[in-house]
Amino acid sequence: MPRPEGPGYPRRRPDDWTAFARFADDDGRRVGRLELPRSAESYRAWAQEQAVAECDDDRFRLAVETTATGELVGAVGSHRTGRWSGWFECDVMIGAGHRRKGYAAEAVVLLLRFMFAERRYHKCLAAVLAHNEASLALFRRLGFTEEGRLREHVFFAGGHHDLVMMGVLADEFDRRHTMSGP
Repeated sequence: MPRPEGPGYPRRRPDDWTAFARFADDDGRRVGRLELPRSAESYRAWAQEQAVAECDDDRFRLAVETTATGELVGAVGSHRTGRWSGWFECDVMIGAGHRRKGYAAEAVVLLLRFMFAERRYHKCLAAVLAHNEASLALFRRLGFTEEGRLREHVFFAGGHHDLVMMGVLADEFDRRHTMSGP
């Protein structure tokens, strides 16, 4: 669940860098967002910067922690917003040792409730690499529909890969999850 601190926005802490570095090392499959390899010092500097960064409009990344122990297990975020036309793009990343435990689904649902009910967005998009079956299944379970496929759109690991665009409208989400919560 997103970390409960700050004025409505869970923040990443400077010491979170070790967890994010571990998540990157664990994820040799590179099924999520594509990031260049980083050194420990680069992760340390990035985490320090993120811990004090101001929220840029409705674009932000939130830490995802376990409720039982407070262990950092991943991040969920909103990026690329079309405020005037009512859309935003989201993503979620959960460390390899914490996947398939419901953290990603819970984090995305909480993010969507906030963005749809509080910020009044109309649509959420998610860009998923076509070979990432687990993420495609997650977004389908949450009510997203495949809206398009950008063929051979992303280049990494020596080849081009399709990118699947998934989308959900606020009223579709509300019918499945309700805006007000459980």
